[in-house]
Amino acid sequence: MTNSTDDTANQTDRESGHQGPVLCAVDFSGDSRVAVKWANRMATSLETYLLVLHVIHDPLDAPGYYKQSEGEHLRPMEDVADTMMREFVMDELGIDPVDNKSGHVRTKLIVGVPVPRILEIAEKVDAQIIVMGSQGRTGLKHLMLGSKAEQVVRLAPIPVTIVKEPKQTD
Repeated sequence: MTNSTDDTANQTDRESGHQGPVLCAVDFSGDSRVAVKWANRMATSLETYLLVLHVIHDPLDAPGYYKQSEGEHLRPMEDVADTMMREFVMDELGIDPVDNKSGHVRTKLIVGVPVPRILEIAEKVDAQIIVMGSQGRTGLKHLMLGSKAEQVVRLAPIPVTIVKEPKQTD
């Protein structure tokens, strides 16, 4: 599993007076693609690192779905998510998270329910801000539960920026 952020690195960052990271929670959607680019620019301007987080849905809570390449055999969700994270960061930022010597971009995969896990990781790494893509969900389920992004905005003790993919005009 891709996990280039560990407790030792976070402790060293805090002890050296380094600001906490920009945390970008992604689900590999179009909005996440725009959000990670925006978050990367913000991390650069704040002179800190970008932590790209993906929460793998806990199969006991709700089924998670990951599209695999054609011809691939069934693989554990963690393995598929790890491959998707690496490809996502390489495609969007041009950085291989496995061979990232600068440490400017770090990745983390974690299993669980997305909203509480995003908030937990933000606190654990002392994030300055959370950046997320907006998922335009409508209907009764949205009205009753709210989107993950809305829940994070309501519950986070730090600033949250929601980034939308620009509408395509024809």
